[in-house]
Amino acid sequence: MIALLCPLEGLEFGKSDFVLLDEVNMEQFMENLKLRFEKARIYTFIGEVVVSVNPYKQMDIYGKEAIDAYRGRELYENPPHLYAVADAAYKAMKRRAKDTCIVISGESGAGKTEASKYIMQYIAAITNPSQRAEVESVKNVLLKSNCVLEAFGNAKTNRNDNSSRFGKYMDINFNFNGDPTGGHINNYLLEKVRILRGGSEEMLGSLHLQNDPVNYVYTREGATSNNDRSNHRAVLSALQVIGFSEEEIDSIYRILGTILILGNLQFETDSESVQVVGSEAVSHIAGLTTTEPDNVTKSLLYRTVATGGGEVIEKGHTEKEACFGRDAFAKALYERLFCWIVARINAVIEVKDYNPVLHGKNTVIGVLDIYGFEIFDNNSFEQFCINYCNEKLQQLFIELILRQEQDEYQREGITWQHIDYFNNQIIVDLVEQPHKGIISVLDEACLTVGKVTDTICLESMDAKLRQHPHYTSRKLTPSDKTMEFHRDFRIRHYAGDVTYSVEGFLDKNKDPLFQDFKRLMYNSSNPVLKEMWPDGQLSITEVTKRPLTAATLFKNSIVALVDKLGCKEPYYVRCIKPNEMKSPVLFDDARCQHQVAYLGLLENVRVRRAGFAYRQPYARFLQRYKMTCEYTWPNHLMETDREAVEAIVTQHGFQDDVAYGHTKLFVRTPRSLFTLEQERAALIPILVLFLQKVWRGALARMRCQRMRAIYAIMGCYKRYKVKAHFWEVERRFTNVRNMADYGKSVEWPTPPAALAQFDTSLMYSLLYMFVPRWRARQIVKNIPPSDMGEVRAKVAALGALSGERKDWGCGRPWERDYLSNVRDCPQTSSNFIRISKELRNKDQYNQVLFSGFCRKVNRFNKSTDRALFITEKHIYKLDPKKQFKVLKRLPLESVSTGLSITAGVDQMVALHTSSQDDVLLYIQRGELCPNQDRIGELLGTLIDHFTRSVATVRGCWVETGIGFRLQRGAELKQAKPNFTELAWLSINCSQ
Repeated sequence: MIALLCPLEGLEFGKSDFVLLDEVNMEQFMENLKLRFEKARIYTFIGEVVVSVNPYKQMDIYGKEAIDAYRGRELYENPPHLYAVADAAYKAMKRRAKDTCIVISGESGAGKTEASKYIMQYIAAITNPSQRAEVESVKNVLLKSNCVLEAFGNAKTNRNDNSSRFGKYMDINFNFNGDPTGGHINNYLLEKVRILRGGSEEMLGSLHLQNDPVNYVYTREGATSNNDRSNHRAVLSALQVIGFSEEEIDSIYRILGTILILGNLQFETDSESVQVVGSEAVSHIAGLTTTEPDNVTKSLLYRTVATGGGEVIEKGHTEKEACFGRDAFAKALYERLFCWIVARINAVIEVKDYNPVLHGKNTVIGVLDIYGFEIFDNNSFEQFCINYCNEKLQQLFIELILRQEQDEYQREGITWQHIDYFNNQIIVDLVEQPHKGIISVLDEACLTVGKVTDTICLESMDAKLRQHPHYTSRKLTPSDKTMEFHRDFRIRHYAGDVTYSVEGFLDKNKDPLFQDFKRLMYNSSNPVLKEMWPDGQLSITEVTKRPLTAATLFKNSIVALVDKLGCKEPYYVRCIKPNEMKSPVLFDDARCQHQVAYLGLLENVRVRRAGFAYRQPYARFLQRYKMTCEYTWPNHLMETDREAVEAIVTQHGFQDDVAYGHTKLFVRTPRSLFTLEQERAALIPILVLFLQKVWRGALARMRCQRMRAIYAIMGCYKRYKVKAHFWEVERRFTNVRNMADYGKSVEWPTPPAALAQFDTSLMYSLLYMFVPRWRARQIVKNIPPSDMGEVRAKVAALGALSGERKDWGCGRPWERDYLSNVRDCPQTSSNFIRISKELRNKDQYNQVLFSGFCRKVNRFNKSTDRALFITEKHIYKLDPKKQFKVLKRLPLESVSTGLSITAGVDQMVALHTSSQDDVLLYIQRGELCPNQDRIGELLGTLIDHFTRSVATVRGCWVETGIGFRLQRGAELKQAKPNFTELAWLSINCSQ
């Protein structure tokens, strides 16, 4: 599938997919690649292939947010990224139960190792969402294995700080849930070694080493790093996490120490024999390998061989042969160590006892991190093998791409068109063809008895390959002075011509390690070393078959790798190194163009573009471009999505540039796609505004619905709280009829907030008013009728004087007619009784409201003793000294202006008349109880009388009543009557 221009990247960043270039040529390809590098867009698609340019700096595009953005998304939905390819491979594996692989290639320093680590981290991050412990353990070991393999298989070179000196292919096994269950690692052609600094002085001392790489021949020319110590700690931790025991880790350090000491071994010729210079180094090697020093010396200086008759003889080395054997032994030690570490990791991560019936199908994602095509000034046997590997992978790449294209055309019913491309099968045959290929010639030369040199081998290749169009040498083309006679030959690879020097080919191809070293290591008392050298158990007479050559072994492993990749659905990451200076800003056009050429990227674009540049399922095409057609926006009414897509194509006039498959639309040229993209980009802002408007309206409606729901809930809750309050009131006041105080001691519950704001309403006021009235009714109905007058008068006085006058005689019985009381007035009561009878007969009154002694104060502030007698008709002023002679008679109705008293404890009262002839009196206390306060009794009696009169005279109680006003101190003032509250209190309490 070809990716679209991602909506997150504008055209100022170039084309995110090289397939969408206007013209497919090197100039436009490099222009787009350079623009994206300068804009910090290091990834670009070629269909499903990711082209990665090493940025030489840390970039914030690999965190959790980036992982979440690419998880489960299609390639075209996000900008090009390693995560996009990793997710596509994972989805294909999980959805279709199909094995997939990710092939990462490029030259040293192009970022292959980092790319493989990011892919592994992504796969680890998106799997095992349930955090199962056994799956997490597998993921942890897989990630830690990278650290260990980098430590032993990578090297810091002048071109790369972390150069992979071997090819690595890792299979990750997944269960039916898509969780990793294990894996397997294959390594190819370990070239150079790296030994990290960072060991403690104690460790170095036990290994007989010094903390300076310059002191050792094998590390003297290497580069060091400031991070070696921290990297060493990380490697040690990773080994422990994977499961290496302390004894195994110690054996690893011992082997590394042995290799370094071996490199410093020197030989000298003493007369006819060769000797080791210094015996201390041999002792150190013997101690580290737990072998005997004599056996070490013998293996270094002699070679044991068996004759045809079965006789065993020892043949001494020359000084050159001894040095060659030493180096071969050191290299073999490291190679065996590395292979043992890989095997040890595989033993941990490989899936064991997997039952497909119980656990479902076991699927695989393979990750291949392999060296890219190499062209140096001096190319030797290693470059020959590496470039052969890239030829095989390029052949597989082209075959798979063409096969995918052809299969998709056949599935969709599109006529297949033949695509012209460079088929490098002829170059592969040049290298690996039996009996005629270069590897066969090398193997034949290694098997030939006698003195066979590299030059003789070159002559043999010239003789057999002189007619091959992709092979030449200086002998075959004498005029080409770029090659040397008897040394150089040239192969015309798909990525360019490479000149190889044949010097050292034979020595590197055949097994240079003598059997004596293998037996020495197998006989070691160290079980780890013994395990690494199983072929050392054979005696000299049993070793008859020659081992396979290095080239044949490498060819077989690459053929097996290609077969393994060929049965998987491939995804590719092509890494490019922008410059040799490791600069994040420098883009070397010539260097990059060379890599583009030998990676076959332009060829890849041409293959993708040969048929149709873009293809997409109808539903997805419609979803992206339906807004560009009036018949498909917002939703079409046609029978199928294909008809809707045809409507879009017809409206834009692209009928001749497309083909309709069974499930996909195929677009031949990118120009049509760009036209659709431009129109879509112009419509997007309008649609965004429209969607924003609709969404804001939807949000407002949802908020309104929520508010209504909130108010409904609040209303229900408030009603519940009110009901609960009244239920509590009912519960508390249920038994008040049977209580002595009729519920006066019962505490009212606190009203809820919903009810508190309505406490002044009629209902709530009546509730709080009716209960005291009911209680008063229960109390009043038990009072005898003869006492009701006194009760009414006291109630009236309470309403008038409460809070205004401290003592007004509420606590004593009110007798009203004190002048008739023998106890109160024993000497004068008989005279008053006589006079009262006369007045009753004369004025026809029925009720005595009040009588008592007083002192009258005139306008001249003179006072005299008098008696006050009040009936329901008149007010009488009597002279007690003249047998209660009537001095003044006033109709009670004439006292219409009011009545005034003070707020103190005095007994002074002023009666205001309508004729403004006010009467000022001082009520005297009783003789038997001089502390009596009779002002309250007088006031309450008059209020009760006039209140009852108002209730019977319709609407005229204000005019006929008596008002009062309490004054502070002795100041007397006239006041308007206000009887509303008093009437309510007295009438209701009396009822």
